[in-house]
Amino acid sequence: MAERAALEELVRLQGERVRGLKQQKASTEQIEEEVAKLLKLKAQLGPDESKQKFVLKTPKETLTGKYGEDSKLIYDLKDQGGELLSLRYDLTVPFARYLAMNKLTNIKRYHIAKVYRRDNPAMTRGRYREFYQCDFDIAGQFDPMIPDAECLKIMCEILSSLQIGDFLVKVNDRRILDGMFAICGVPDSKFRTICSSVDKLDKVSWEEVKNEMVGEKGLAPEVADHIGDYVQQHGGVSLVEQLLQDPKLSQSKQALEGLGDLKLLFEYLTLFGIADKISFDLSLARGLDYYTGVIYEAVLLQTPTGAGEEPLGVGSVAAGGRYDGLVGMFDPKGRKVPCVGLSIGVERIFSIVEQRLEALEEKVRTTETQVLVASAQKKLLEERLKLVSELWDAGIKAELLYKKNPKLLNQLQYCEEAGIPLVAIIGEQELKEGVIKLRSVASREEVDVRREDLVEEIRRRTSQPLCIC
Repeated sequence: MAERAALEELVRLQGERVRGLKQQKASTEQIEEEVAKLLKLKAQLGPDESKQKFVLKTPKETLTGKYGEDSKLIYDLKDQGGELLSLRYDLTVPFARYLAMNKLTNIKRYHIAKVYRRDNPAMTRGRYREFYQCDFDIAGQFDPMIPDAECLKIMCEILSSLQIGDFLVKVNDRRILDGMFAICGVPDSKFRTICSSVDKLDKVSWEEVKNEMVGEKGLAPEVADHIGDYVQQHGGVSLVEQLLQDPKLSQSKQALEGLGDLKLLFEYLTLFGIADKISFDLSLARGLDYYTGVIYEAVLLQTPTGAGEEPLGVGSVAAGGRYDGLVGMFDPKGRKVPCVGLSIGVERIFSIVEQRLEALEEKVRTTETQVLVASAQKKLLEERLKLVSELWDAGIKAELLYKKNPKLLNQLQYCEEAGIPLVAIIGEQELKEGVIKLRSVASREEVDVRREDLVEEIRRRTSQPLCIC
């Protein structure tokens, strides 16, 4: 034990030396030499079985094994010393690691940050290599399906308030999928890879998915056909009840557990008033390995061109699910913290909003500014400063050009370019009459408003701004 403790101390000191050289930006040769010494010491130390499984080392090790087939989209990096790192793939795994490191067992949070994909955005519209995600998660031990229903309520509330068009939220459960694969005859070792194939059904035909399962993944054709009988079904709570009576699926305990939870979930969604937005879809698989229960994905619907046609999904804008085992992977004692959450693709939402505004021939707003304080004549800077200060004090988002005597035309053009909807124009005549000329940038209509009524008039006109900012 004493010998091992001495070696551990040498490893610690050598590790500090390597980190110090990296911070000093020493030469690659010098760093590599010290890293080699560190690795040699670690080899002498040998593995510590009590720690090996749970040690949190580099971001690369944090990410490995959590994303299934999506792992090929992780950006791998290597620093000067040869240490393997990765860019953040999502916000869920870091959140789970944070819970484990800080021994948190109950928290509700949201997080907006950049994530990265080694993707080919030129080949697929709406996909990016670097983009923002907005996540919302609930962690803690609660009664079944209550936090899950809240997450779906929040997802629907966000998408409805953004006014990006009709959408549908598909739901499924990993336990139903695993139970279905088991009774269909899929080997345990192929569950996750077959999941990945099934998840493509919203983009390609069943025949293409079947060919991939059989030709590329070695599944027997009759097994693929059994899977096809299930994964092409979708509906509401009636489908859940139908599958609860299915003679084959009812043989799987985990499938019955998943179906029971989904039935309860639909009850809560009805109480929340969003059941009409939810569809139980057996083809929804979600490629990430850490999901353990309910999974969901929101897709925008394309208006059908012909009578009697069903709306078509045109792309996922939000997704999530339950991941009860992820925190335990990072906890030294394997303690699990049940979690459920959702993730929204911010850039994808922005691109949809931009497209819809362009179709309506409306300009995209890039600022929250409600009104520009302008002047029609020279030598009115003091009056502009007084008025903008009054508006700021009243909570109005106002600004002015930082020039003593800007031309009125330049001020109006600035509003058009920035998407500022209103202009409060001060002139010598208006000052004498105690009014402000309020101009709509879009319609170019102008009205005289008494100075004491200006704040309320601006609030009335900008109560529901459509803004990307």
